[in-house]
Amino acid sequence: MAALRDIKRKITAVQKTKQITRAMNMVAASKLRSAQMRMENFRPYAVKFMDVLKSLALRVDPKSHPLLAVRDPKRIRVICMTSDRGLCGGYNSNIIKATERFIRDRLSHGVDVSLIAVGKKARDYFRKRAKIISQHVDVFGKFDMSLSQRIGEDVIPSFIAEEYDELYLIYSEFVSMPVQRPLVVRLLPIPSVGTDEDVDPDKRLEYIYEPSEEALLDQLLPMYIRVLIYRALLETSAGENAARMMAMDNATSNCDDMVQTLTLKYNKARQAAITKELMDIVGGTEALKK
Repeated sequence: MAALRDIKRKITAVQKTKQITRAMNMVAASKLRSAQMRMENFRPYAVKFMDVLKSLALRVDPKSHPLLAVRDPKRIRVICMTSDRGLCGGYNSNIIKATERFIRDRLSHGVDVSLIAVGKKARDYFRKRAKIISQHVDVFGKFDMSLSQRIGEDVIPSFIAEEYDELYLIYSEFVSMPVQRPLVVRLLPIPSVGTDEDVDPDKRLEYIYEPSEEALLDQLLPMYIRVLIYRALLETSAGENAARMMAMDNATSNCDDMVQTLTLKYNKARQAAITKELMDIVGGTEALKK
């Protein structure tokens, strides 16, 4: 009977776990709707803004603004963006692996790499594995453009001061519910700066700047950094909740399978106990007859 009580206790524990995973799935689904709407509303603006800046960078002199400076990349800075919480499958580990591969590749070429960790998971993992110069944790519960502005303040002045030569952003792009794809994006200098490759002639058209090229770049370039960082934050938030929703759905299904398996085991053990008791009764009766 002790074995039966143990199995029954396991079934109860799995059923309680199922209640928790189902509740977490519902919470993630609710958060996902909001995060996905914000991301989808902002994504076209960010993509168009990036296209405009890349097109603008084709026709301006890299020396016209400090943020356009193209230098020999001896020191680079990486913004690694993960979630603050776990229980979302392999979402964070995929971003961390992509970051590790990128860092190893740059280190193998003799490039010094420093890291800005956004999200507690990135901070905790790279704390003793990389040089972290700044961190932003517990930020994905509620955030707005001011967060991207704070992150921008960590990277823009130091790039102008030539503390590093290139800036990269690594985050997970939300593709669909089951698919979040790690991306490595170069923010500074803008990828099209200083390129001589053949491009569409329409993109080579000259612009008339008003009030001036310098004043326009002073406004657009910092905004470009903040816009792309904010887009990455939105993509990370949506991807995290989608991954957590899928993980909790899989966990709930696994709980159902475990309950079914344990119930079958319980019934077999109970049937074996009943059979044993019947055999004892039959054996006792036969002994009394003799």
